[in-house]
Amino acid sequence: MLSSLFKLKERGTNVKTEMLAGVTTFLTMVYIIIVNPIVLHSAGVPFHIVFMATIISTVIGTLWMALFANLPIAIAPGMGLNAYFAFSVVGTHTNISYEVAFGAVFVSGILFFLLSLTTFRERLIDAIPANLKHGITAGIGLFIAFIGMRMTGIITSHKENLVALGDLHSPTVMLAFIGLAVTLILMALNVNGALFFGMIITGAIAYFTGHLTFEKAVSMPDLPHSFFIFGNPLTAITDVIHYGLYAVVFSFLLVTLFDTTGTMVGVAEQAGLMKNNKMPKARQALLADSVATIAGAAFGTSPTSAYIESSSGVAAGGRTGLTSVVVAVLFIVAAFFSPLVSVIADQPAITAPTLIIVGSLMLGALGKIQWGELDEAFPAFIIILTMPLTSSIATGIAFGFISHPLLKIARGKAKEVPLLVYIFAVLFFIQLAFMPH
Repeated sequence: MLSSLFKLKERGTNVKTEMLAGVTTFLTMVYIIIVNPIVLHSAGVPFHIVFMATIISTVIGTLWMALFANLPIAIAPGMGLNAYFAFSVVGTHTNISYEVAFGAVFVSGILFFLLSLTTFRERLIDAIPANLKHGITAGIGLFIAFIGMRMTGIITSHKENLVALGDLHSPTVMLAFIGLAVTLILMALNVNGALFFGMIITGAIAYFTGHLTFEKAVSMPDLPHSFFIFGNPLTAITDVIHYGLYAVVFSFLLVTLFDTTGTMVGVAEQAGLMKNNKMPKARQALLADSVATIAGAAFGTSPTSAYIESSSGVAAGGRTGLTSVVVAVLFIVAAFFSPLVSVIADQPAITAPTLIIVGSLMLGALGKIQWGELDEAFPAFIIILTMPLTSSIATGIAFGFISHPLLKIARGKAKEVPLLVYIFAVLFFIQLAFMPH
């Protein structure tokens, strides 16, 4: 039944592989149920509210992706977007409460949903030039590897050079290197689920060396007491008008649109699911994060996005929505194991090796870029460079979209650029130049 429902044979996979891939994706992104509440708590949102809202929005979006799009892509609150919510929307506006800000997220989610019902987002994916797509894939890979190295302290901030080599004698760094070595050896031996088993072995080493301890594993989830944290949908709309939050709504909409679209394209291409430069069931896939954003805002979390960590599950063999089902189920289970999940999420050395390895695999897209053509190569290069250096997928895409048409015009190839690319080049320029980001 599962084989026919998710078309496992057609995509060259099986139930065991999909389940291992789902567990792998879950373990690499489960940190969000701890980190997201911490970030939004700085804006005054109670920790337990964000914790449950994060799980609810993740489950809704990921199950939609699984059942309607049949893709191994997980949806959850985006890291850059939660920081923007906490520090730019609420933090810099003394008269804007977190309830009002969630209302703005809700409105942007509704607009996002309406756009997803049309062919607009599908046309946007089709309109993205192939070299920009390859640049997005490679940029995400470099970004993932950078996150993994930064999480563990292998690289640290530096006053003059921005980044520098960390303390190699740190227990976390040493554990991360051990996990990296173990996982690479398993991959070299062609062990199925090497990424997953690498994390299991690393976790066991952390436990027996005293770096992973816990006193309580299970607790009952604290369910939401109301459906709309900001009052009701009408209140959300009137608050946006009353406080003039049009730029905030536009920023959420624009960043989420390209963050998610870019990630979906990158992960789908990595999985070999792009057919004739198009993503299968693109509309249903794009609806997943808009539905999740609406639900998340209602319960109390910032906008959702397709997760770049999904690429770890794809690297472990995930090719269908069954991978996403496993991720969603594990997030439901995580609601009952918040103390244990919290401890694991606080030990980055367990998951960081997977992120680093997946990053190296995604950099294979570099070989597909037309490096001999400046108007094709530089926009891809600027995407790859800026994603990790700005910690933003959307910013990298913005620079690529702005530079691509400019170089095409300069070389007399203006007619080769799709109209949508011109439109979004202008929108991205406005967003970068005049709006907070």
